[in-house]
Amino acid sequence: MRIHFTGIAGAGMAAAALMMREAGHSITGSDEDVFPPMSTYVEGLGFPVSWRFDSANLSEGLDLLVLGASAKLGGESNVEVQAARRRGVRVTTFPELVGEATALRRNTVVAGSFGKSTCTALLAHVLRENGVDAGWMVGAISPSLPDTGHWGAAPEVILEGDEYIVGPTDRRSKFVLYHPRDVLLTSLIHDHVNVFPTFDDYVKPFVELLRLLPGEGLLVAREHLAIRAIAGEAAARIVWYDTVPCDGWYSEAVTFGETSSFDLVGPGGRRVKLTTTLLGEHNVENIVGVGAYLLERGLVSEAQLARAVASFKGIRRRLDRLTRRSAVPVIEGFGSSYEKARSAIEAMLLHYPHRPLTVVFEPHTFSWRNREALPWYDTVFEGVARALIAPPPHHGEASHSQSSFAEILARVAAAGVPVEGVETAEAAIAALDRLSGDEVVLLLSSGPLLGLADRLPAVFDERYGAQEAAA
Repeated sequence: MRIHFTGIAGAGMAAAALMMREAGHSITGSDEDVFPPMSTYVEGLGFPVSWRFDSANLSEGLDLLVLGASAKLGGESNVEVQAARRRGVRVTTFPELVGEATALRRNTVVAGSFGKSTCTALLAHVLRENGVDAGWMVGAISPSLPDTGHWGAAPEVILEGDEYIVGPTDRRSKFVLYHPRDVLLTSLIHDHVNVFPTFDDYVKPFVELLRLLPGEGLLVAREHLAIRAIAGEAAARIVWYDTVPCDGWYSEAVTFGETSSFDLVGPGGRRVKLTTTLLGEHNVENIVGVGAYLLERGLVSEAQLARAVASFKGIRRRLDRLTRRSAVPVIEGFGSSYEKARSAIEAMLLHYPHRPLTVVFEPHTFSWRNREALPWYDTVFEGVARALIAPPPHHGEASHSQSSFAEILARVAAAGVPVEGVETAEAAIAALDRLSGDEVVLLLSSGPLLGLADRLPAVFDERYGAQEAAA
């Protein structure tokens, strides 16, 4: 088929487009107002891509238009969608397309409030390193994978399962369209308050996902009260995991460092020694869940698991060190929710315990901008020496009760954290000019964060590079 992706720079859209190209289809795409790393990533994929929406982007004989869910695309009012409708071309979404295309394969859906991208990429990496040509779709870029999407020749497909809705007119969660045989469920914490106002609303699609599992399926689930409360909805076999002893798989003898090590302990006295360069206790948790799934399914051996975990380089924007020479590390984290932001901060405090931590934060998602989430700011920056905060964006602000920039700054200040608002990249760089040289800097956002991930590393490598030996 000839398939056009309107909004191709969306993480899931790009991954789905890659899968479809490898499955033999002809792919084109378009997007607007895109920032790195996705803009540069998409430019390197080899698709014909236009960076403006125009009916001329739709080829003659187009069979299918795939519309992304971002509000900036304009939905049915998008000029490309209108042109496709006039021509009688089917318009669909990437979750529907991926679900239809993989319906007869052995789909493993990785779901949860956090940890999805890392676990999906790690599963794909371990299988790939051990000769299993599984398909995958990851909603983020991993240096350990050639692309975010891969069709694969093996029956297995690893799909990052997003609980967010398909689109404004389709309120189903994306992951319920993926025909799961197995599910790895990492977490269940209230998120996406703009579409799931209450925790009960948020839990409902996860219940629906578990009910889709067949009797011969497998649910590998994080030991957590909220997950325990719904696990019985699955007809599949259930395996539990945790970072403390539990009735399942867990980590033991953890040592944190530039390379961390721990034992993966499983039923029947199984014990696998693992090492990882990923930062933070949350990544140990991710590895335990992935290891439990792969070993329970018998997809790899213990030795194969250990080798592949050791070589996994993680996910971009998930505690990625951006500087190369600077004695003051600049690390980029992903802060779309309280738990993700807090996990990134705790990882910095764990791995750099004697360095003052400066966090540059952008409240980009609806959850961070919603006035009901203001209490998150009371504790999210605990242990941080200083917080620099960029303004919240304005897209979609009319759809919820949005906090003002002043309210957010005041809430952080009231929590006792030294805080400063920075409205431009220049202001942030100037504020970071007042470092003594023994700090660590964490960039934390799910948005562009003033372009600092592109600009700041070169500034710090030049400013603090001479101090590298003392780091």
